[in-house]
Amino acid sequence: MNCSISGEVPEEPVVSKKSGLLFEKRLIERHISDFGKCPVTGEPLSMDDVVPIKTGKIVKPRPVQAASIPGMLGMFQIEWDGLMLSNFALEQQLHTARQELSHALYQHDAACRVIARLKKERDEARSLLAQAERQIPMSASTAMAVNASPLSNGKRGSCFSASWLFILIAFSLCYLRLCFVILITAAENEEMGPDGKKIRPGIVGSIIEELADCNAALSQQRKKRQIPPTLAPIDAVERYTQLSSHPLHNTKSGILSVDIHYPKDLIATGGVDTNAVVFDRPSGATLSILSGHSKKVNSVKFVAEGEILVTGSADKTVRVWQASEDGNYNCRNILKDHTAEVQAVTIHATNNYFVTASLDNTWCFYELSSGLCLTQVTDTSEAEEGYTSAAFHPDGLILGTGTSGSIVKIWDVKSQANVARFDGHAGAVTAISFSENGYFLATAAQDGVKLWDLRKLRNFRTFTPYDENTPTRSVEFDHSGSYLALGGSDIRVYQVANVKSEWNCIKTFPDLSGKDKVTSVKFGPDAKYIAVGAMDHNLRIFGLPGEDGPMES
Repeated sequence: MNCSISGEVPEEPVVSKKSGLLFEKRLIERHISDFGKCPVTGEPLSMDDVVPIKTGKIVKPRPVQAASIPGMLGMFQIEWDGLMLSNFALEQQLHTARQELSHALYQHDAACRVIARLKKERDEARSLLAQAERQIPMSASTAMAVNASPLSNGKRGSCFSASWLFILIAFSLCYLRLCFVILITAAENEEMGPDGKKIRPGIVGSIIEELADCNAALSQQRKKRQIPPTLAPIDAVERYTQLSSHPLHNTKSGILSVDIHYPKDLIATGGVDTNAVVFDRPSGATLSILSGHSKKVNSVKFVAEGEILVTGSADKTVRVWQASEDGNYNCRNILKDHTAEVQAVTIHATNNYFVTASLDNTWCFYELSSGLCLTQVTDTSEAEEGYTSAAFHPDGLILGTGTSGSIVKIWDVKSQANVARFDGHAGAVTAISFSENGYFLATAAQDGVKLWDLRKLRNFRTFTPYDENTPTRSVEFDHSGSYLALGGSDIRVYQVANVKSEWNCIKTFPDLSGKDKVTSVKFGPDAKYIAVGAMDHNLRIFGLPGEDGPMES
């Protein structure tokens, strides 16, 4: 007979008076002490209701597994496996507990810093408020003394002045109180996620609809696209030479990025000297020097509509600059959402949004008007590889990024999903450019330039213009999609063809900086000139001699 609880032969059998069931004595004692009822029938049960049964000494049979050495080894192996699995589960729980503790400590530290800052600003606001309140009776007595004589003569102008003084002071006090309340509310509403990062509002439906409408309009226009008659012909590009050189940055500082504002023919450069410069090409004059970054400026981008410039820097910040009436550019927003160098900035075709890419392995999607980061995307499927380049597809629904790990990733902007990836480069992907027709993607890295067919997601051509120690730092299609320029130890211009035809190199310019480090190449409007930045401090313009443009500086 077997125990009703364990199912085994009991060593000290007892039987219940009420149910007649057989139990192991130690098991039923523990169950009654814990629950006070029968484990089978659920009836109330006490030890007085249990009667011991006298039997002969029971010898338990040996298990089948323990009857031989291989069986015993198998039992030991099972026990060992169970022990290892239990140990692994405990290690996982320990790791999770450590992560949660780290996040909690980080949030506690951040909260302490915010509280300290708010207390300091509260005390300053209270001090200003008390100072203003102390000045009220003094201002009132002064105004009454000054205006006593005019009032006795029946003149009312000074009375009105005193009244306006009281109104001004009252409004000042109200303004201080309002600023203090707004400051406290903003700090309280700053929500943080479990990973210690800010919670973003996301790309909402209205923005997705705006992006989709822009995509549909541009796609429709592209079907009717024709090469503009004003585009520089091939024979003209073959005769291009250096027209001018302009020392826009400090003597020992190089130029890292160049961009062109086509409507006004302005050129922006970002340098190692922490400055960005806006240059008027037709007049050859420097319009504005944009100071504010604390480290090198890695990327500059004009917004096509409106005189706005966006810069990304190694100081982990992005700045939005707005042109003023006097021609200077003033900083409108300072964005601090990245935790490492900002390597690239790219503007969406709507001119209402832009994306920044950073070495912190994230890219951010911003609203231009407010400077608000709508979403910050991290590709968790890959190892920690920072982004070194980024560009929007001409239609605006696809984003291309290059990483420090030689990978090119294609993203769906609406869902922020990584929809494709291209392998094959060696070294960091330093530059990325989509052709105007939307079919081709050019990427530059240590091993040269690769051309990708976006319709079939494959590499169809590779240019290796330099040796393995000379990276290609820049690659750029012109606005019409007729020419492709790349820069490394020199500048080369290729005629754009199709997948099966040969892409011919029609012109090679030497790097006149003497450092063999061309960092940025940009085509001017209709490819009438080429702007080149290098690791000396000069911006160089290549074009046809005799064309309108600035003289040598």
